[in-house]
Amino acid sequence: MNNRAGSLLWNLKQFSALGPTSRIVRLYPLGFCRPKIVYSNGSPRNLLNHFDDRMQSSVRNLFQDALFFKSGGDSQTKGVGAVTALRVSRLLCPRRLSFDSKQSPVSDDGLRKINFHHETSNEDVLTKETKPTPISWRKLSQECNSLSDVLDKFAEAPTFPSSNYFSAMWTIAKRMSEDQKHFEKQLMFKHPAFTQLCDQMMREAKVMYFDHLLFSLHAVVKLGVPQNTLLVQTLLRVVQERINECDEKCLSVLSTVLEAMEPCKNVDVLRAGLRILVDQQIWKIERVFTLQTVMRSIGKDAPISLKRKLEMKAVRELDRFSVLNSQHMFEVLAAMDYRSLTLLNECSKAVIGNIHGCPIKVLVNIVQSCRDLRYHNVDLFNDIADYVAATFDICKLKQVLFLLMLFENLTFRHVGLMDLFMKKVVDEPGFLNMKSLVSILQVYSSLNHLNRPQTQEFLNVMASALTGCLHHIPSENLLNAVCSFCLMNHFPLAPIHQLLQQDLIDELLMSDNKERNIHKLHILAACLKLDDVPYQKAIDLALPSSPSTVLYPNAKVAEVLSSLLGKGYFSENVQLPHNYHIDFEIRMDSNRSQVLPLSDGNGVTSATDVQRLAVLCLPRSTYCLDLTHPRGFLAMKMRHLKAMGFHVILVNNWEMEKLEMKDAVTVLKSEIYSTEAPSTADVNFQSTC
Repeated sequence: MNNRAGSLLWNLKQFSALGPTSRIVRLYPLGFCRPKIVYSNGSPRNLLNHFDDRMQSSVRNLFQDALFFKSGGDSQTKGVGAVTALRVSRLLCPRRLSFDSKQSPVSDDGLRKINFHHETSNEDVLTKETKPTPISWRKLSQECNSLSDVLDKFAEAPTFPSSNYFSAMWTIAKRMSEDQKHFEKQLMFKHPAFTQLCDQMMREAKVMYFDHLLFSLHAVVKLGVPQNTLLVQTLLRVVQERINECDEKCLSVLSTVLEAMEPCKNVDVLRAGLRILVDQQIWKIERVFTLQTVMRSIGKDAPISLKRKLEMKAVRELDRFSVLNSQHMFEVLAAMDYRSLTLLNECSKAVIGNIHGCPIKVLVNIVQSCRDLRYHNVDLFNDIADYVAATFDICKLKQVLFLLMLFENLTFRHVGLMDLFMKKVVDEPGFLNMKSLVSILQVYSSLNHLNRPQTQEFLNVMASALTGCLHHIPSENLLNAVCSFCLMNHFPLAPIHQLLQQDLIDELLMSDNKERNIHKLHILAACLKLDDVPYQKAIDLALPSSPSTVLYPNAKVAEVLSSLLGKGYFSENVQLPHNYHIDFEIRMDSNRSQVLPLSDGNGVTSATDVQRLAVLCLPRSTYCLDLTHPRGFLAMKMRHLKAMGFHVILVNNWEMEKLEMKDAVTVLKSEIYSTEAPSTADVNFQSTC
């Protein structure tokens, strides 16, 4: 008896020595163990790429503490003929869970003893107990060629998580053309398994990993599922509830999703939550790409304090900016409507230094962002235009035209690029259509880019193209085109004749852009009266009065003229015919050696002996960006003032304000008493190349 008791105690000691006395296994809501994995490089986990590896890791973790006893001839194990193991089939296969069932996802008999033959290996147990294994999104996207193929796979054997199917479908869709993508999406919506997949996604949303949830929402939105559907709104609500689970990678994905969505109540709430989260975690963001993605998505109406914090963080990371980061920063700042000169200047240097090989699409996006941010950098614009001109033959004309339109909006005139495009129009006019025609005329007339060798031929080609589309051109487009021709001192008769039809004029006066149309019709009427035009019908054209011109005070110039000429020798704010206004008028003798009092100029001296001077005080906006070349409307006004008998003196307001009174008097005196007559190029369309 004592021998038996001693033998039992010895067996118990050996039993205890085989493994730890206690082991706590944490069961997650999904019903399987998720061990903590520490990455050597510190990067966040990539669940979509390594989901299968995680599953096997979880299995190994479950079994590493199981106790196995094999029957054999050892006297110490006599009578033990079973193997003790964990029953893991339901724990390792959450895809088998029925969310409609009343049973708990974790069964009460989750740990159970099972008997199997002693020759069965551990690997065999794992294979039998974990089938069928979930299929990864990457494998799905490689095996399937269409969105319907993925849904067919799901219909055959639905597995967890459903995010894999949506991610696979979006990966496949990205490989398709736009037409094919549209067709495949229609088939996806009609597929009988699609509703089932959406239903499973909504049931799994609260228990799947948070990054799976975000990738699912991203794929659903990109696949074109309407935003007002129950699926999208459910995912948005669940993300709101679990937003505190965001790590850096999740912040990037969530920012990308919000950027692609239209405003609605749930989106607005989620964006507000994102702003709070970013404000808390901004100094912990390590990747520049994540920082830029977050900056892009917070919205233009984000608090200015948050925008400044993001700017400070970006400035700190400038040393880590790649060339792509520098190129992307322009769009990022435009998306958040924040004009950071520090970031823009530094990124401009990086773009200029690495411009060779940069796609024209990227350059166009940079210039467009500069326009939105009202950022004028002549060096940046010159280098971009030089590069596009050097690669003009391989650039798409549509992209070059759009770039020229952006430059026009920025008042930047690049002679070389505009000359190349003008030559292209003359050599190959076939690419012109109604829309491009109006845009080209707007660019060249606004920037006053004429007086070139091929100017007349260019104008003839453009007039011919406009005449060819008169039968279908809208009235406002026709007015814009004709007004552009007027600025360039060119008057095609057929377009003008059609524009002056009474029914078209009535249509223009009843449109939403009534004031702008009236202003342009007055320009046409003034040109037809003051310029050398064979068409004279506009003389009797009855038009409403044009909106009054906004007058800006010129106290500094008035003070200088009073000091130089004295009171009564100049008039201020003079209104002329054809809605023209001049800031100051001075009357002199024909030799411009003596200033005449206004009373003498009105009657004592004959009109032929009086030289009228028009002093125009000008802001920067009336010039091109280089501040030496007048824009289209100023050039036309100078031409018309000359036709009315004036000599034009241009005074730059920003320069006059910098001068002391003594220097300002000297500058104006030299201009007033100058005997140099303005050249024809100066009055019509001067070119300072």
